Amino acid sequence: MWKEENNQLIRQFEFGDFISAFSFMTRVAFAAEKMNHHPEWTNVYNKVEIRLSSHDAGNKVTDKDRQLARKIDELL
Repeated sequence: MWKEENNQLIRQFEFGDFISAFSFMTRVAFAAEKMNHHPEWTNVYNKVEIRLSSHDAGNKVTDKDRQLARKIDELL
């Protein structure tokens, strides 16, 4: 579930292994590139954390962030 905190949408994901986590990140990367809206994220082994905010809107959560979050959820 996404949570809004400190002007960001944040969600943690956990997968069975590193390859599954990295494959998910690759799918997200293609979706983000199509939207020209790129996440801030970290990956440690099977865990991925994604933070979304719009830098051009003063680092606040916008509809573009919510759209990308919905798209990311569809990729699970």
